[in-house]
Amino acid sequence: MCPRLSRRQALGLLAAVPTLPLLARGSKNAAVAIARCPSYSAGVASALDTLFDQLGGLPGLVANKTVTVKLNLTGSPAERFQGRPLGSTHYVHPQVALALTYALDKAGAKRIRFVESCWASNGPLEEYLLNSGWSVRTLQAASKRVEFENTNFLGEGKRYSRFRVPAGGLIYPAYDLNHSYEDTDVFVSLAKLKNHATCGVTLSMKNIFGITPASIYGDDAGIDKPNENPASGRLKTCHEGGRQPSRSSPAELDPTTSREPEYRMPRIVAELNSARPIDLSIIDGIETIAGGEGPWIKGLRAVKPGLLIAGTNAVSTDTVATAVMGYNPRAQRGQPPFTSCDNMLTLAEMLGVGTADLNRVDVRGLQIAEALYSFG
Repeated sequence: MCPRLSRRQALGLLAAVPTLPLLARGSKNAAVAIARCPSYSAGVASALDTLFDQLGGLPGLVANKTVTVKLNLTGSPAERFQGRPLGSTHYVHPQVALALTYALDKAGAKRIRFVESCWASNGPLEEYLLNSGWSVRTLQAASKRVEFENTNFLGEGKRYSRFRVPAGGLIYPAYDLNHSYEDTDVFVSLAKLKNHATCGVTLSMKNIFGITPASIYGDDAGIDKPNENPASGRLKTCHEGGRQPSRSSPAELDPTTSREPEYRMPRIVAELNSARPIDLSIIDGIETIAGGEGPWIKGLRAVKPGLLIAGTNAVSTDTVATAVMGYNPRAQRGQPPFTSCDNMLTLAEMLGVGTADLNRVDVRGLQIAEALYSFG
């Protein structure tokens, strides 16, 4: 990662952010709200309520609707950083998920479905959450409408749902995903504020990388059809260009393009967000890590920004979050945080998913300069 920036350097960087022409939906203004939340022990629910009010209110978005919440539970529950709780480092914290459950229930959501493609598991998501130190019963007690699905394979569905990339795609023209991503009215990315060794940052957009099922795109995916008993939750083989997905799903557009993960992964993130857009992004930055996405990355450090960030456009939300981390959201490859990779924010902007231009984002609540916390 890059040398840490001083507050003065970071503020100067924000003032110098350039603007670029936008395409399609990316020209629309977007609202992103930032709130201070010092700890998980108190104030999470009120901070989320404040964010939702600043964004126009939650009932108008979720009342009488099915809401699917993609969690960020990266890597095995057995891997810990410095022995700390998973939710204080690289997993989204269960207290944020609990507070969101209460808020969704109060706002009148018809169904609240938590989903994740569990690492090295084809068992129930509930079991994976228990292994991660979560209280499934507490979530269920918060709302009778709560349900769970491990989206690493077919799960409770009868078929996979095909999501086409509207602009034609950068790596794949379409993706086959678990039914949960189609059988919903509102799609929420509940993410973590942290760096990523391959993509620069892990925020609400990068969280969606995990919606692709290992049965089709994983290390032990099926050749002709999905492998409904994947032993690994890893997605490296297909997404890093080692092989094609199962033949039942669309192959990549051009297998002669770069096999470099730093080229492929940002493009896959951008087109997944185009094919299956996020309706509400929520980023847990109360406690987290800087320097990478999980304990398998060297040089991590524990940090406590004490922040929650939310927005109704994933590109704009991640743009603000990237700036809060002390980075230029429009940085090109070779510049932090995209030191060795292409910028997934501007790639998604090119696909018309949203704006990555801070000048076009309506920041509400805490302002970027007030929330600034250097991750460099």
